[in-house]
Amino acid sequence: MEHLKSRIKILARSYLADITGIRRHLHANPELSTREFKTAAFVASKLAEMGIPFQEGVAETGIVALIQGKNPSHKTIALRADMDALPIFEENEVTYKSKNEGVMHACGHDAHTASLLGAARILKAMSDDFEGTVKLFFQPSEERYPGGAIRMIKAGAMENPRPAHVFGQHVYPELEAGKVGMRSGEYMASTDEVFLTVRGKGGHAAQPMNVIDPVLIASHIIVALQQIVSRNASPTVPTVLSFGRIIGDGRTNVIPDKVVVEGTIRTFDEAWRKQAHQKITKMAQSIAEGMGGSCDVFIDSGYPFVYNDPEITGKTKDWAIEFLGQENVVDLPLRMTAEDFSYFAREAPSCFYRLGVRNEKRGIISNLHTSTFDVDEKSLETGMGLMAWIAVNALR
Repeated sequence: MEHLKSRIKILARSYLADITGIRRHLHANPELSTREFKTAAFVASKLAEMGIPFQEGVAETGIVALIQGKNPSHKTIALRADMDALPIFEENEVTYKSKNEGVMHACGHDAHTASLLGAARILKAMSDDFEGTVKLFFQPSEERYPGGAIRMIKAGAMENPRPAHVFGQHVYPELEAGKVGMRSGEYMASTDEVFLTVRGKGGHAAQPMNVIDPVLIASHIIVALQQIVSRNASPTVPTVLSFGRIIGDGRTNVIPDKVVVEGTIRTFDEAWRKQAHQKITKMAQSIAEGMGGSCDVFIDSGYPFVYNDPEITGKTKDWAIEFLGQENVVDLPLRMTAEDFSYFAREAPSCFYRLGVRNEKRGIISNLHTSTFDVDEKSLETGMGLMAWIAVNALR
């Protein structure tokens, strides 16, 4: 395998300039979730240039491609990248700054797609050196529920042939470029959106005896619901309940008829997740009724938590160490953020890992989902090379 590793590294280095150009094109032309039509067409054009067969229109804007080595039926694995951008105004002053005002690749999906195209080019060039088939998933709409992963699965992406494992990588601005991070087992949280509509009876603020104050009721509900985490959740199961939007729409002297409260609950246990929904509903409604009002509760179930299969993740970590060196592979903590890669991980033993993109000397330090997020493009060499290396090892 040593000669294969050397060849992959050489190819990754030689393709870096081209893949950087692809990433910059994608960054300059971002598209929101479910609208990735030009992005998908661009990806398709690059696959066609490489001579890689592909299927367009999977979940509308998704693409599934196949790279066959010797004896294609030997085994199949899949590599996944997401393609959508975010509704953020970019503040970076770079030549590849977003041309679509108010839309930005602030989560690194441009780097994910470019890296997967780079890995595809490497694997296509080495198709005589491995047995089996590599599936490529270019996925739409990771940022918008219900997400593109479940839609691609329902459209048959995981069939004909069915991959034994799925691998995905995501940029990580907390880690220097050239490094990657891994975690076995539970990694990223489930995510559900909580919508409360608290109803009362509005009126003049100077006459509280004539109103049923939904602002006061909503305040009691928000404080009380924190007990869901502090007194109902097991201390061994990380859980977060946060509210980020409250709309009362009254005035200094006007108490409104209703208050809308919106938030999110995230955890790592499916049974507790369902119980928490029930407790939120019962507590919010009981408090509102006890204070003379009412509360409509809607909890929109989102992505399940990401589970990295310990066996395949352990192997992936070993392969990464072989490719990058022990000092460049780190262990990751739990994250309360969410990812719809979780759906692929439910279909097959999978691994979702992190690609370092930070460069403090160049000022590339901004977090994900910010208007100044960027990546050290040297990380693309690591990204495409490691994905190709993981693929050939996983097929063995």
